[in-house]
Amino acid sequence: MKYLLNCLLLISLFQPMNLIADQERGKLKIAILYDDEFILHNTGPNHPENPDRLSSVINFLKNDSKLQPNLIWPTFGYASTDVIHLAHSKEYIHLVKRESEKLAESNAKLSTGDTVISKHSYQVARKSVGAITQAVDQIMQGKASSAFVFSRPPGHHATKDRGMGFCIFNNVAIAAKYLQNKYGINRILIVDFDVHHGNGTQDIFYSDNTVFYFSIHQHPFYPGTGRPDEKGSGEGYGYTLNIDLPKGAGDEEFIHGLKSQLIPAMDKFKPEFILISAGFDAHENDLLGQLKYTNNGYRKATDILSTIAEKYASNRLLFVLEGGYEPTNIKEASESILNTIISKNKKLIRTQK
Repeated sequence: MKYLLNCLLLISLFQPMNLIADQERGKLKIAILYDDEFILHNTGPNHPENPDRLSSVINFLKNDSKLQPNLIWPTFGYASTDVIHLAHSKEYIHLVKRESEKLAESNAKLSTGDTVISKHSYQVARKSVGAITQAVDQIMQGKASSAFVFSRPPGHHATKDRGMGFCIFNNVAIAAKYLQNKYGINRILIVDFDVHHGNGTQDIFYSDNTVFYFSIHQHPFYPGTGRPDEKGSGEGYGYTLNIDLPKGAGDEEFIHGLKSQLIPAMDKFKPEFILISAGFDAHENDLLGQLKYTNNGYRKATDILSTIAEKYASNRLLFVLEGGYEPTNIKEASESILNTIISKNKKLIRTQK
């Protein structure tokens, strides 16, 4: 009996330490969401939004010995139409399904806009939504400190009932709605640093005061929206913040915009979760963009976003790939972002011990 009591005492003493150790290890993990099915979205030859955008960065992440101990690779399935309906009309969802599945081996443009689709595009887009909602679950359930979704097609141009600009379903908008519906998160920040303004995301939340949309982008440029005087409407007035940059602007202008406008706005808004539309077409030498961001710029931006997340959002950061059409840029910028998060997490763990 005495032996049994001693064993129970030892278990009670060591179990909390093991739990703490597990929690600390969890804080250091970043969930990477990717599936080979994303390759099946066939945009045709010479299209900038093609599978090569993902292959380079995924191969790197799977084989880099320094990053690997800090990453987890959760599995996920297809999002239900009910989840997609959080941000899109049922009519539009059915339109995408119908127009995609009627195709054989050819490509066509979605009838709502300039988005190329193929017979697998609807299912791939559903899986992309499945990736971002799984990423939300990983963070909210404490299995990961943060996440990066490497999916295609991108999403931030898609409005409630219209696909355009290479986008089918608005992944980040659905994630915000999902956070609100499943987890009761009431104040969500969406940061969009794609070279193009995320007109779809802005449109979905334009009259919503629970989601703050911030975009810094090139102007004049596609799709032509995102001027500083676009600030929201009704209850959402003041919860949209746009910074447009001229052709050739670089890291200095990028970081100045975050420091001078985003940080003060977030000191008032106090977000509980941060979603990032991570487009890398503002990177220098991109095929489409004309801004001049560097890997160091993305590192500094991530440091700022991580600080906001640490202050207000329990360190909850979720990146999702948007644009970016030079594979090397995507790989190197993503590496800078991930290393910055890892460094911040390790520093946080040290300060809490």
